Amino acid sequence: MPLLPLPGLLAHARRHGYALGYFESWDSYSFEGVLAAARTAESPVIVGFGATMLDGEWLDGGGIALLGATGRALLADCPVPVALLLNETHSLGQAVTGIDAGFTAVMMDTHHWPAADTVAAVAELVKVAQPRGVAVEAEVGSLPDFVDGQIAGTAQLTDPAVARDFVAATGVDCLAVSVGNVHLLTDGAAELDLDRLRAIGEAVPVPLALHGGTGLPLDALPAAIAAGVAKINVGTRLKAAYLEALSKALASRTGRESVHDLLGSHRALDVQVAGRQAVSEVVVALLERYGSAGRSGCVLREVSP
Repeated sequence: MPLLPLPGLLAHARRHGYALGYFESWDSYSFEGVLAAARTAESPVIVGFGATMLDGEWLDGGGIALLGATGRALLADCPVPVALLLNETHSLGQAVTGIDAGFTAVMMDTHHWPAADTVAAVAELVKVAQPRGVAVEAEVGSLPDFVDGQIAGTAQLTDPAVARDFVAATGVDCLAVSVGNVHLLTDGAAELDLDRLRAIGEAVPVPLALHGGTGLPLDALPAAIAAGVAKINVGTRLKAAYLEALSKALASRTGRESVHDLLGSHRALDVQVAGRQAVSEVVVALLERYGSAGRSGCVLREVSP
């Protein structure tokens, strides 16, 4: 299981001019689909689960431990370089629980917190995480959401000077920024402010992350990577592909199949296997666009565990 430190993976991406994909899973099938794609593409990858879409009580009632155990188990025979991220927790306590559960990188969802509270909580998380070899991602600025066919809310674009001061005050390993990217965007593409992104990249010493990867314009990725982006988050596109494949598989059933074959069997008739394959196809295509395909061997040689 070549679990490698996220900072080392990000540094390699920066050095060689590509971006790592973080492909957010929600169950074992989607997680397996991402790993299968990374193996096919011979690509380093960031895998993991997102907390922001999950019920807080479920997470606090053992859900984080379950997710961590699931991820670690599925990574047991993974041949490609990988980091395991618990993304956008609701609280500092949940992020610390994620560290205890075996995640190698954590991030809190702080976009709605007061700035002073965010700095204090992220700095505290860094103090807990980094001595244990766990990386911390944080965010400066906030993204709007795409809801019911339109963009809801107002973006708080990342200020380069604020980003510089935030990184200095907290010591984070990676910074997510708002430069026109949009969460959950499934119709059209976001318009990135590449000048702002370049200014942020010049102001801060750590790799940058772009959330809202589903709606990123693919033709802007080379410029974004050159400006310092080393991590791109994708989740909505994967769920959409999974759901479409699942729906098609269910629509094709004759009614004579065993429910045990159709659900959870991991056999050919399992409708979730169709979803897993759809996730893999999307991820393979994105790994090619991010420039990480074919780099697994290079990473394993150059990045120390």
